[in-house]
Order: sequence, then structure tokens, then C-alpha cells
Amino acid sequence: MPLRISISGIRGVIGDGLDAVTVARWAAAFGAWLPAGPVVVGRDTRPSGTMLLDAVSAALVSTGHDVVDIGIATTPTTEVAVQESDAVGGVIITASHNPQQWNALKFLQGNGLFLTAAHNRELRVCFEQEEGHVPFDQLGGVSQRDGADDEHLRAILAAPWLDRGKIAAVGLHAVVDAVEGAGGAIVPRLLEELGVRCTPLYCGLTGNFPHDPEPTPAHLEKLTAIVRETGADLGFAVDPDVDRLALVDGTGRALSEEMTLVLAADFLLARTPGPMAVNLSTTGLIEKVAARHGCPVHRTPVGEANVVETLLAEDGILGGEGNGGVIYPTIHAGRDALVGIAMILQSLADTGRSLGDLAGDLPPVAMVKDKVEMDYAPDSDALAESLLGLGTGEVDRRDGVKWIGSGSWVHVRPSNTEPVVRIIAEAQDAATADDLLRRVRSLLV
Repeated sequence: MPLRISISGIRGVIGDGLDAVTVARWAAAFGAWLPAGPVVVGRDTRPSGTMLLDAVSAALVSTGHDVVDIGIATTPTTEVAVQESDAVGGVIITASHNPQQWNALKFLQGNGLFLTAAHNRELRVCFEQEEGHVPFDQLGGVSQRDGADDEHLRAILAAPWLDRGKIAAVGLHAVVDAVEGAGGAIVPRLLEELGVRCTPLYCGLTGNFPHDPEPTPAHLEKLTAIVRETGADLGFAVDPDVDRLALVDGTGRALSEEMTLVLAADFLLARTPGPMAVNLSTTGLIEKVAARHGCPVHRTPVGEANVVETLLAEDGILGGEGNGGVIYPTIHAGRDALVGIAMILQSLADTGRSLGDLAGDLPPVAMVKDKVEMDYAPDSDALAESLLGLGTGEVDRRDGVKWIGSGSWVHVRPSNTEPVVRIIAEAQDAATADDLLRRVRSLLV
């Protein structure tokens, strides 16, 4: 299977496109691209992670860099570790929400941010040149560093809107599904710090995912059942690298992953108004919630790096993506499920209401998502013309093709992480959203 090379990193299936040699070549290219200095490396719990770690470390040492191995670490934890150190860059070994046979390299700048599209073009040149290796007396070394989780948690607990005592006083009980990924230790630790009783589910850090690791309602049957059985107030589900968060209310109802950022925005913008940045595929509820608080919303192409670039340029207070990603740049400018958890818990403590009640206050909306297996992008000109046939509206072609009508929209785009074309439709009711998706899907298959 061909590698997925995009703004989201270098991603592939182990033994079928992604192997130690390929990983070493890309890591060496990254080492050649970076300035001199140490590089932080963290990884999720996938069984292939240790093999990739060895290949990455060898390549970075060969290009003259000292490697700082922080061990099993979430993506946001690694970002904070780079940001708060003298490192010139970082590598996160994780395929995020992809199934277990996948793995990937995500590259960080020295400020803890992902590489931009321009940076990735430069990296590709370094990969093709295969230069940058140093003589024996200039090789780097490898060291291990503990404490990355502690550093990340301290940053979250220092957030200006977080009141640990107020959260603890409510006496909340939460179930955590960490899908045996990197969140198995740090998410329960955060809840403990906030005085929230935690029932762990799949928090053993084994790397053997018990269900599809993408945190969407269809994959959270066990979590919803445990929330009901234990009488918990809510449930949290994270993906293997903990940059996505999905929520389950006290009745055991799994909320759409789109609701995570919406609820976080409603909480934060009420306290700290400011601009937001989200991608083109994120629910239109974001604009409605932002309007409640008089805040503008900037839309970007899909890809965390695209959102962050706009968020920082607009001096935004909050950003994210509809896949459950919450970006709070005051701590670090990357998706962070732990920050999302803290915001949701503080919102419950401040309002004295349940998660289900808060979600119920949102305007009605229906979103449906589908994907078509395709190794190529559909012809954008023909697709744009066809989408205009859906009704009166306009087309946005910054990332795939998005048709925007009155009260509804459809976005069709090739995935950055899988060999598929994604279709997302949103409308004010499920029947309309389903019809839009059906009509667009028929254009592709």
C-alpha cells in the first residue's frame, strides 16, 4: 500500500509500505532539514512503535542530533515537551486514530508546532537528496527523559479558567476509554488531580486496541454500557495518541464527536471571547455558538497545521476540528483531548448541569459522514459543477469541494490519512442530511 504523505505526516501500514528502512530515510531527511540541536521523540503504545523508535533514533543520530526519548507519550504531551525545552524539533510515532496495523511519523518544529505545508515541501526535497549524514565524531547520542506527563499536566492545571476545588466539590464520576493507547495513564491522572472519580476502561497501555480506535459513537458501545452500569455522570473516549476526544452523557448516550469542540467553545468563549479557527469539515454549530458570544470564526482546509496557522495569525483564543480535536494555544497550539476534558468538567462544575443538558441546549443539527475507497482525488471541476446541482449555494474549493447552501452543506475531499475520499453532509434534520450524502455518494461510485 502506498504511503500517505501529507500535512498530517508520513503514514502507512507496517510491512506494506512502512518499514524500518523507509522510516529511517524520512527521519534522516527530517534530521537534515533541522538546525543543529536535540530532538524529542515520543510514541504511542502500538507494538510497532519500538521498531520505529529504533529507526528514527538511528537516523537522527546519523544526522548529528541528540535524541531525547520521552517514552510512551501522547501527541500533545510530546508537543509540550518540545515547546518547553531547548529541542530544535520533535518526532511523534503514532498513526493516531488509524487501526493497529498502521503507524506514522509526525514531525514538529522547535516551537512544538507541526510542520507547515511549505516546511513539508522542503522536507520532501531533503528526502530526495538523501544528504545530511555526519562523520563518526559528530554523531549524536540517545538519552531517556522522564517527567513529560508531569510537565503536561502542570500546564493544564495552571489554566486561568480551571478551578480544581470547584470541580472536586461536585463529586463527578467519569469512565475513561483510552483504547489501550497512550492515554491510559495520563487521562486517569488528570481526573485524579481534579477530584473526579475515574473508572478506567482499556487503560492498560498494551497497544492492542479492543475496538476501532477512532472515537466516534459507533465504536463506543462498551463505554456507553459501563457509564450506564456504574451510574457515572459521563464518559470520555480518546484515540491512541489523545488528540481526539468524544463524550458520553450520563444516560449512556454517545454524543457526536463534533459536539466536543462545540461544547468547549461555548464554555471558553463565555469567559474569554476571541476569534476561533476550525476546518471546513467542522459542524456549522461552531458559528452559532461563536455568535452567542460575539466572536468570529475562520475556516481553513482540513489538517491541524492549517488550523493552527490561521489560529495564530488571527490571534485566536480557541481552535480545533470536528473530529474531537480541541486546540487551546495558551497552553500549546495543538489538539489536546486532556484540555478538552478539563474544559468540559469545568463547564459542568460552573453550571451545575449535566452533560446531556448542555448538549440539549444546542440548536438542532444532523451530520452524516461516509467514505469511499479511492486512491485518487475526484476531478474537482466536474465535482464542483455537480454539487451546484444540489441547489442554490456556493462552492468552496480550498480543500476538495464544499457546497454550502441555506442551512445545509456537503464537503467532499480526499483524506490526509487514509486512501479514501470523505463525504460529510450537515443539515437541520437527519432526512435532509442523509439525502444530501446519498446524492453526492452516487456521483463518486
